[in-house]
Amino acid sequence: MFHVKHDSFDVVVVGGGHAGCEAAHAASRMGVRVALITLDPAKIGVMSCNPAIGGLGKGHLVREVDAMDGVMGRVADKAGIQFRLLNRRKGPAVQGPRAQSDRKIYRESMQAELALLSNLTVIAGEVADIVAEKGTITAVVLADGTNVATRAVVVTTGTFLRGMVHIGDVSYPAGRMGDDPSNRLAARFADMGLPLGRLKTGTPPRLDGRTINWDILEEQPGDDDPTFFSFLTSKTDTRQVSCGITHTNARTHQIIHDNLGRSAMYGGHIEGIGPRYCPSIEDKVVRFAEKDSHQVFLEPEGLDDPTIYPNGISTSLPVDVQEAYVRSILGLENVAILQPGYAIEYDYVDPQALNLSLQLRAQPGLFLAGQINGTTGYEEAAAQGLVAGLNAAQHAVGAAPITFNRSSSYIGVMIDDLTSRGVAEPYRMFTSRAEFRLSLRADNADQRLTPLGQEIGCVSGIRSDAFGAKMDALSRGRSALDAESWTPREIMGAGIKVSADGGRRTSWDLLSFPNVTFSEILALNPAHSDIPRDIQDQLWRDALYSKYLDRQERDAAILKRDEALLIPEGFAYDDISGLSNELKQKLNRARPASMAQAARIEGMTPAALSLLLVRIRPLRQEKLA
Repeated sequence: MFHVKHDSFDVVVVGGGHAGCEAAHAASRMGVRVALITLDPAKIGVMSCNPAIGGLGKGHLVREVDAMDGVMGRVADKAGIQFRLLNRRKGPAVQGPRAQSDRKIYRESMQAELALLSNLTVIAGEVADIVAEKGTITAVVLADGTNVATRAVVVTTGTFLRGMVHIGDVSYPAGRMGDDPSNRLAARFADMGLPLGRLKTGTPPRLDGRTINWDILEEQPGDDDPTFFSFLTSKTDTRQVSCGITHTNARTHQIIHDNLGRSAMYGGHIEGIGPRYCPSIEDKVVRFAEKDSHQVFLEPEGLDDPTIYPNGISTSLPVDVQEAYVRSILGLENVAILQPGYAIEYDYVDPQALNLSLQLRAQPGLFLAGQINGTTGYEEAAAQGLVAGLNAAQHAVGAAPITFNRSSSYIGVMIDDLTSRGVAEPYRMFTSRAEFRLSLRADNADQRLTPLGQEIGCVSGIRSDAFGAKMDALSRGRSALDAESWTPREIMGAGIKVSADGGRRTSWDLLSFPNVTFSEILALNPAHSDIPRDIQDQLWRDALYSKYLDRQERDAAILKRDEALLIPEGFAYDDISGLSNELKQKLNRARPASMAQAARIEGMTPAALSLLLVRIRPLRQEKLA
């Protein structure tokens, strides 16, 4: 299935999860020789937790990865067994595509995508050490003593670094259920003096769908008109299914409350901090004591798999308590548990130790991506994998790093957040994190990022041709809408409310009105029906936000200017007279890459920024000279 092993590589990727797959694919697209080293090649692309991709904010990331010709979107479309556009009743800026996935199809499709890459080699093994000579990465060492020579390494170990599974008062080392942890690499990172911390995440028990009483449960079907992740996907041939919906109740909560002392988290067995936005059922019962019910989504894990993922009841309670509380829920009275839920605790590296290319500042050539950086979720991992893979390839050939800024991508927002602020809990992407979310929409990710992908050479000819055809169609459509204008009488005759002020308005002007759809433009000029439906929809979205973007573009221009004003590596903040000791400590700890990042440090004042700016500008000008 995979290609023959080379003696040496330009890039080695450690780990075959979502970050690792995306990193390996991205580096390969850049034309360098890549090795993906993983404990079990058969588990490349495994969905370790919930069988779903996307959501609010997360769906934006998947679209951006796809715009750069990444693989997650295409694979999710192939594996999708239910597609839903979240926030459909709200504006396009906060809508997020989501899909339930068939685990088997997803894994097989991801492995098939990687197998197409002639410059990618998959090696089965555990990376136990990373070798650097005179500050330069030269190799990784496998647990069996094998040296694999390389110029750059991307570590994407997920929850495997000193991973520990907890079920009630039972704990044992594991990277996930059924897999050994990565303890040697964790020890190596500790020896390197990297800033390490502990986080946790959890999963619910897996249920046997054949033992669920579906007849009495609410059904949640997918959308009739699926919204796909990839800009190259037009249809799905995979059979679509519905999810079920049930709810916890007062009896469920009482069972959980009575056994909180037996929970791994509440029993004091776990020191790591869990994700605030995806709490365990124990968390929910304690934090929301006034609620007597919580929604539970029963999500199929595959078309030919009876396993059901009950989204909303992740837990670290003992198995007997899990059985009791699950069977207290409507429709689950006689359910069989196929695998108990568990919490997993693992090491992560403080992402403030990274620069914007996701390279460790203390070790050039060593890049980190995914949960090792304190994030949670497949989508965040894949986006980081893309960035780390691209930059590892650039490092290997001595080229300039590729960075994403927060004014033009959610990827940029996430990486800036991580590297400038660090994490106090597992980081999850939300649309609310982006200042420029009106322009950072899921629908226009290709318009924002595919030109960058073309510029750096990571986009295929197929995608470039499809993108060029789309942009030509949008340009022709926009020109046609701008070229015609209408009187108020004509406009009102088409059913569009407008003030009778005598002023003419173009079709593009009208399309920017909040309640005007393209069908009303067609009532004015039926000739526009020649514009393909998908181009009509995109023109409407672009027009809808056009009036609101002028101010945002001005703000974005200011941010880009400050992002372009880079702070030299190793800059001596302690030498700045007039800067408080507190801010010196924060700057030394955060090591901002630019003035924009420095401005976002907590406690930073305009006066302090001015002091910093006075010292930075001459240094940058001197470098340019």
